[in-house]
Amino acid sequence: MGKRRAGRELLHSLSKKQKKHLREFGEEHPFYDKLLLLLLLHSCFPFQSEDSDKSSAESDSETEVEQVSGYHKLLATLKTSPESESEEEEDESESEEAEESEAEMDSEGSQETGEAEGGEEDKDDVPEEEEGTTDTAEQMLSQEQADGADTSCDPRHGVIEEFTDVKHESEFSLETNFMEEESGDGNADQRDSNPFKQHMDKELEDKEVEKMSTLPKTSSQSQWPRLGQLIFSSTLETHKTLKADKEVDVKQLHLHKPLECTWPKVNKQFLSSVDKPSDSPFTPLQRELFCVMNSYRDLFYPERNALTNGEEIRHAYCLHALNHVLKANAQVLSNNAKRRDRKPGTDTDDYRDQGLTRPKVLMIVPFRECALRIVHTFISLLEVNDKKKIDVSNKKRFKGEFGSDPEEKPPNLKRPEDYEAVFAGNIDDHFRIGVAILQKSMRLYAPFYSSDIIIASPLGIRTVIGAEGEKKRDFDFLSSIEILVIDQADIYLMQNWEHVLHLMKHINLLPLDSHGVDFSRVRMLNLNNWSKYYRQTLLFSALQDPQINSVFNKHCFNYAGQVAIRNVPLTGSISHVVVQLPHVFRRLEAESVTSVIDARFQFFIDKVLPEYRDAIMSHTLIYVPSYFDYVRLRNYFKKEDLNFTHICEYTKKAAVCRARRFFLKGEKQFLLFTERFHFYKRYTIKGIRNLIFYELPTYSHFYSEICNMLKATDSGVDATWTCTVLYSKYDAQKLAAVVGIDRTAQMLQSKKNVHLFVTGEN
Repeated sequence: MGKRRAGRELLHSLSKKQKKHLREFGEEHPFYDKLLLLLLLHSCFPFQSEDSDKSSAESDSETEVEQVSGYHKLLATLKTSPESESEEEEDESESEEAEESEAEMDSEGSQETGEAEGGEEDKDDVPEEEEGTTDTAEQMLSQEQADGADTSCDPRHGVIEEFTDVKHESEFSLETNFMEEESGDGNADQRDSNPFKQHMDKELEDKEVEKMSTLPKTSSQSQWPRLGQLIFSSTLETHKTLKADKEVDVKQLHLHKPLECTWPKVNKQFLSSVDKPSDSPFTPLQRELFCVMNSYRDLFYPERNALTNGEEIRHAYCLHALNHVLKANAQVLSNNAKRRDRKPGTDTDDYRDQGLTRPKVLMIVPFRECALRIVHTFISLLEVNDKKKIDVSNKKRFKGEFGSDPEEKPPNLKRPEDYEAVFAGNIDDHFRIGVAILQKSMRLYAPFYSSDIIIASPLGIRTVIGAEGEKKRDFDFLSSIEILVIDQADIYLMQNWEHVLHLMKHINLLPLDSHGVDFSRVRMLNLNNWSKYYRQTLLFSALQDPQINSVFNKHCFNYAGQVAIRNVPLTGSISHVVVQLPHVFRRLEAESVTSVIDARFQFFIDKVLPEYRDAIMSHTLIYVPSYFDYVRLRNYFKKEDLNFTHICEYTKKAAVCRARRFFLKGEKQFLLFTERFHFYKRYTIKGIRNLIFYELPTYSHFYSEICNMLKATDSGVDATWTCTVLYSKYDAQKLAAVVGIDRTAQMLQSKKNVHLFVTGEN
């Protein structure tokens, strides 16, 4: 801790210019190098005190602290020098001037808008190594300060050795432990109506497996009070119709014993917001979601909202996942005792209760903050009361690496409420952690092959799986996953969707190594390589998207069937546009989904762009959801020598400031603007008079947000404002989210352009 404290003091002591160099280049300027400063000290002060002789005999770590403190003292003297003071004043004045010239609406602070120097704009548009990582150097620096933890597994420092807890291996081993009598968990596997037993003990036949892999699924619809329209689909014979329970008794859910007591207390925070208070421990949404989860069907819920129901949903799937793990482990521990007491020569097939590897639940979440909340929910569900605290290994380390410092957020940063909810806490998107749970103890940072639950981001799991041809790669731990939770799937569209697809291709495959498994305890479904037919997938998203739908339809093979919520939007986000603006929806024709990309580009350069080439149509913002379309348009604009500037998620701050200033003053006629930049930054762009949506936004509320930016323009007449949207018949879902289902049906039937005029009251 001494080194960390000294590091923080050192960072606070740096001048503004030194901090700026540290943010840009990741190291101190050579002028301030420690060794040079020490040589300077010795040359200026040749005498040595008695303490220096003693310090030379101390350990390396103590010497390092002394060097830092000496560096700190020297910097304190340098800061008082007249030259450094003038440099700092000059730097501050430059940042203030740049801040005023940018017409910054978002109060990002002088450091964000003050870096106005740099090379050409093209050099500022170079992508980072990973698409999903959007933290700036300043955020990285503040994040590392806030964590104050070992960064050996931090991707920014290079993954040298990832910390795993090896000390508690025997304590959390399923093979060497037995059921505690006082826990009363042994009767969990004796209930005939137990959903866990019913699902995992069902023996599929070869004909059924062949049927699931060849025949299409049959579907039926149902209307539930809270979830709305549900689509049930299954390849096997139609199962008993699932109905929503109006009232739920916790004892009838077959929860593991401690969860029956702790769930009402943990979920109490959400029950207070329900209009009609009742004795039910579930909210109406949780009750219907858990009814589907507990039936072990696959679930796709595309109406997750970080502001309203996000935490409700998180608690519901945490309850289901933890209930599954506790039941599975209780079955193994109970059978351990039976095997110990059995007579020699007894048949051992009765004790098949495990998979080929131990991990049973995989949770994919976008940020470290999400993993932190999940673990806290697990701990709360396992603690029966304040007196019976569970033992959590490595809890302090976990809080240091996954927690965040509230003071690191800039005080003047103002963003929409949904942005604040999504990007709360630690938003690092490269992490993975194994969690082992055994009776009254929890082990964080457990090795994957000793874990019951793995919590990871798509990027974190992708770096472990690796790619074909890499020497160091591993995906055997995914072979026996029984519950897969993919939460906030829409955010992965903004990070890198390829990581999700890569995961789905490597889950539930036969392992390449045995990893010390006792094959006499392995279920036959795992030995037959039928794990994917028993895996339950829970998919939560804020929107319906073809890529997300594809994962649910093509990569989920649960024999119990699937449930998808399919509610259509009635109004659309266009009703939230507050400026009087004519909207022109221009339809383009394409023969297939694959050809629509080229068809859109050709339609844009042939029919749309010529109308905006005139100087009268200045201040035109072109909103581009896809980065690849953005690069294609940028190259075309350069080739045609058009007067434009561009901003994407990889553009450096200095280039962003220049682009916004040029566009506001009219020095650049066009501004190419990517959706992912808007998702991660939410800047207000001033000076817009003409809008072109090259494609409908992924998030429907982005449409109204971008349109409402026109009211930030001080000059210009309302009648001169225009908005043009390109769409095709393959954009039906996005179109319905923007204009509503009724208008969408009319627009898809008609091949003419549609003109809508929004007054702010529609």
